[in-house]
Order: sequence, then structure tokens, then C-alpha cells
Amino acid sequence: MRRILLIAMAVFLTLTCSASAAKEFPSRNITNVVVWGAGGGTDTCNRIISAEMAPFLDVNVNVINKTGGVAGSVGMTYGFSQPHDGYTLTGLSESNVTAGVQGGWDKNFDVWDPFIVGGSPDLISVTANAPYKTLKDLVEAAKKDPGSIKAAASGAGSIHHLNLLALEKGSGAKFNFIPYKGSAPSQNAAMAGEVTVVVTSLAEQQQLLRGGKLTPLAMLIPDAFEVEGLGSIPSGFDAYPALSEYLPISQAIGFAVPSDVPQEAKDVLIDAFNKAIATDKVKTWAKENYYLLSGATGEESRKIFAALQSNFAWTLHELGAAKVSPDTLGITKP
Repeated sequence: MRRILLIAMAVFLTLTCSASAAKEFPSRNITNVVVWGAGGGTDTCNRIISAEMAPFLDVNVNVINKTGGVAGSVGMTYGFSQPHDGYTLTGLSESNVTAGVQGGWDKNFDVWDPFIVGGSPDLISVTANAPYKTLKDLVEAAKKDPGSIKAAASGAGSIHHLNLLALEKGSGAKFNFIPYKGSAPSQNAAMAGEVTVVVTSLAEQQQLLRGGKLTPLAMLIPDAFEVEGLGSIPSGFDAYPALSEYLPISQAIGFAVPSDVPQEAKDVLIDAFNKAIATDKVKTWAKENYYLLSGATGEESRKIFAALQSNFAWTLHELGAAKVSPDTLGITKP
């Protein structure tokens, strides 16, 4: 009887300690390491969701930027190198799934558990003083003198770069791609006259478009898009139907933790994330900035990123822009 009581007490203490340990997370501030530059879509999105998650976690979520490398590989490597305890989030986007095939990351993306906030559609725009009034004007000029028109689309391997590559493939144009560390630097380069063309998301460009700093030519999705104060931006598919073979490619912006982070910690983060997504502040921000909210976590978000990795990696491979074959990283064909 005494032995049974001792065993029962041991089990009780173990369960009590486990429950107590679970409640202890988080016991200190959390850091969100954003792999793209300050002011860009991924950075802004992570700052919004981090701020809204903080009250539910009862700690601060401090956002920092670690840019550089290939497809955000510097920030990814840094985030992944930190203890896998849930105290380091890595702010990223769908563009990071190409880091492996571009030689900047030696792992399959399945080492991460993503939390997807949402995304905004891409469009192609030009500097305010550019002579091109339509997408056809721009494409025909690029065809006449291949490589003469400079274009920015964030970093190599980003979704914006893939959209530029797909535009080239579907229209026959050839631009002189100039990589930058994020969407904001790409757009700043266009306003400074370093490049003529910029491909980023509507959420990132909207204020510059309204301010007349950039001129929108076409959405890189099948349908036109109505923007308050600007009217309807036509779809690039109207002028070049062949784009449908390569587009659209959708955003998935948020953050991730290594997949081997303790489930107890992930459950706490998921709960705070779900509550933050449902706040009026996040909903209003998404509506005003042309974001479609997702809120996917767990198995759902893993499947989304697996599909994105397959699509992006093999697209780069087929377009001749990959340094490493997707096969070597275990990335299946879409």
C-alpha cells in the first residue's frame, strides 16, 4: 500500500511540475527576428502581429531585423541557431522557401512551423517620370532593347523576383534585375531613379501610388484590382494571357518557429496568435492595407508552405535561376 501511495505521489508531482512548466512559458520577453528589411511588408506585418500578441502572452515581443544573404538566409540562419524553446520567432514570408535552391540554406523548409498572417497581391509599377503608360508599353520597350531597363523586386528568390521572372517568361521581355535587401529598399531605389521598374505588393506600394511617387501598370493576378483613390488597376493577364502559365504566385507572410520547439510552447504561441488575428486592430490594418488574413498554423500552415516551396523551387529551377536542384533537398515537384 505504501509503495502504491509513493508511486501515486510521484505521478502527481510529475504532472503538477509539467503543468507548472507549461504555464511558465513565456517567462521572459520574446524576440521576433525579421529576415527582410525594416519598412517592408514582412517587417510591417510582423510588427503588427507581435504587438497584438504581446498582451495575450503577458511579455513583450521585440522585433529586430537580420537581413542579407540569399532569400533571407542570414536571418533564417540566425533565428534557427537560437535555442529551440519558443523565445525566438523568425519573421519570414513565402519568399524564404527558395533559399535552399539558391544556395543560401541547406535544409528543407519543413524544419519550420509557420504562423501565417496573410498576404497582398503583387503588381508592377514604374517611376513617376517613366515614359511607359501601360504594361504593353513597358514590355515592348524591354523587348526592343533586352536588359536595358533596370528592375527591382526585393531580393533574389523573393516572391517579387519570381513574379518578375514569370512576367519575363510570359511576355518575352528581358529586364536588368537589381536585387535589394527588401521591398522598401526596392521601392526607394525606384523613387531615387536607380531603377525604372519595381515589383512588390499592393500593400507595400499603396501609399507611394497614392502620393504619385510610383505609377501602377498592372496587377500580377488574373483580375483587375480596385484601389481607393486610384481606381481600377488592370490585370497583366489582359495584355499577356501567357502569364497564366506562371502566375499567380501568392504571398504567405508571418513568422515561424523551429518544428522541434516544445509543443507546450507552440500551443501558447498559437493561442496568442489566434487571439491577435481576431482583434479589431489587425482586421482594420488588413482591410486598409489590402491584406487577406489567413491565420493558418500547425498542419495547415505546414502544407501551405510545402506547396509554396515545391512551386517556387521548381519554378526557379525551370527558369534557370536555381543554383541547387530541388531534388537534393528532398523538394518534390508540384
